Amino acid sequence: MKTIIINKPSEVEIIEQAMPVRKQGEALLKILYGGICGSDLGTYRGTFAYASYPRIPGHEFSAEIIEIGDNDRNLKPGMIVTCNPYFNCGHCYSCQRGLVNCCTSNETMGAQRDGAFSEYITMPIERIYDGKGLSAKTLALIEPFCISYHGISRANIQPNDKVLVIGAGTIGVLAAVAAKAKGAKVYISDVAENKMNYAIETFGLDDGILNDSPENFIKRVEEITNGNYFDVTIEAVGLPSTFQACIDAAAFGARMVQIGVGKRTHEFDFTLLQKKELNVYGSRNALKKDFLELIDLVKSGKVDLEKIVTNTYNLDEADKAFQDFSKNVASMLKVVIKF
Repeated sequence: MKTIIINKPSEVEIIEQAMPVRKQGEALLKILYGGICGSDLGTYRGTFAYASYPRIPGHEFSAEIIEIGDNDRNLKPGMIVTCNPYFNCGHCYSCQRGLVNCCTSNETMGAQRDGAFSEYITMPIERIYDGKGLSAKTLALIEPFCISYHGISRANIQPNDKVLVIGAGTIGVLAAVAAKAKGAKVYISDVAENKMNYAIETFGLDDGILNDSPENFIKRVEEITNGNYFDVTIEAVGLPSTFQACIDAAAFGARMVQIGVGKRTHEFDFTLLQKKELNVYGSRNALKKDFLELIDLVKSGKVDLEKIVTNTYNLDEADKAFQDFSKNVASMLKVVIKF
């Protein structure tokens, strides 16, 4: 079978590997679509905090069940499914408390362990979720939606809250979509105006803030909120400057969620956290309930996830897909590979 591997930064190769052998409690899956996540792009660029090499990327995917044993989930060969790619140890303090998404020994596919970008993989049955008839392309988008949805859930967003999402990449846009679904007034900010406007127009967001300078950014924040600032700010980039921007744009007593992942650190105006009495939440991975709730939400027709896809490549074009995405990240949103 063919497998996509990142040997080192900027080097993607398609190699031949033996088919995986299904063990007890696992299913053999044929991969159908895989999304290139920002973390995969970071591994390709050498900027992802959890990257190591060589690495098979990919944790956003849909698949067909080829082989599976008896199970209590009514999963059968031929079903189109998606999967939970965050492997937890089951015994650390986080896992003991049910916080499996932030296991202290977490291994996410494509990050701390090899990912799904092969023609066939095996997965533990308990990590496989029935796609309920959704298309294979849509199901490959459930996992990134879960990352965004989990972060939004941390903020306990209420109807009519004013929410600012900083970052118009896939996770930021889907965070905005999730907040909108909860009845909030949602604004999105980015340095890439075309990408920001695409998100606003495609998903019916309330407006955008072009983050072309700190001065212009704050001026627009004040205009939009009548000087009150935002009830909730969401960081979905992973840069020191956007972290600070979330603090700056937050109202007194606001909630702030950190979803973005990056390598860089910096000194920030921490006194604003105290002065504004901000509630700051980290958000990592997602939970089983996020997957199940979002499959039902998308199945209901309330969200058209495929609108997030701007570019599709075939498996043999994997190197070009990563190159193009790296060069054109300001204009490309979700990039998927068709296996």
